[in-house]
Amino acid sequence: MEVRKKRKSWRFWLNLFILLYCIPGIVFYYIQDKLLFHPKALPADYAFHFSRPFDEFQLPLNAGCTIDVVRFLPADTSRIKGSVIYFHGNRNNIEHYAPLTKIFTDHGYDVWMPDYPGFGKSTGELKEQLFYQMANQVYKLVNSRISSDRITVYGKSLGTGFAAYVASSEPVKQLVLETPYYSIPDIVNSYAPIYPTGYMVNFKVPTYQYLSDTKEPTTIFHGTSDGVIFYRRAKKLKKFLKPSDQFCSIEGGKHNNLFDYPVYKQVMDSILNH
Repeated sequence: MEVRKKRKSWRFWLNLFILLYCIPGIVFYYIQDKLLFHPKALPADYAFHFSRPFDEFQLPLNAGCTIDVVRFLPADTSRIKGSVIYFHGNRNNIEHYAPLTKIFTDHGYDVWMPDYPGFGKSTGELKEQLFYQMANQVYKLVNSRISSDRITVYGKSLGTGFAAYVASSEPVKQLVLETPYYSIPDIVNSYAPIYPTGYMVNFKVPTYQYLSDTKEPTTIFHGTSDGVIFYRRAKKLKKFLKPSDQFCSIEGGKHNNLFDYPVYKQVMDSILNH
């Protein structure tokens, strides 16, 4: 009788473990792309309407993937100071991030912003290697029009990993990262530390590795109250920066409001006027 009770107790705890640990982990594994990416697709014939002048390009990567790229222009297109390649965050599409380009165009830069596969009018699958291929081709497109020493690569949130990748593999003027992450598995681990995220997560994007390979000047902005990519996680990137690089901690800053803080504007003015 005592042995039977112990078996029942063992089975109960095993079933509870499966219920509380294994099942949520399995569910996450199969829906992770839906949790990480929140695209808003647009029809191919959709017409953008922006308050400032712009050009639009279709960049074919392969038979199943074409990247939509919008180039935002400064008021005076005859005297463009430089180009910014802007890799945006994980939601919506170019329309959502277009207002954030004003700080660059007001300083005389044009801004090249691609939509990721499945975002906006871009087509293709959500595969990490395809994102890298996209980043390479966008760089080549911009570099065909302007010298590498006049190209600033800017990444916001999800886009920081791909911006860092470009700066680590191509010559650029400088790299700027807004609310970056150590790696995608590290983000997931900050929410679910009980799981082996390094094995479970499809997208790796080791930003820390790309930073360590980047020779050009790098500036990082991160808010201390960021509730999406936690500040304590982003701080781990400091050890991969060069002595001359900047890590700008914005006290009280959150994930999507750093541009409201004077320190962000002051540092960006310095970067863009250089």
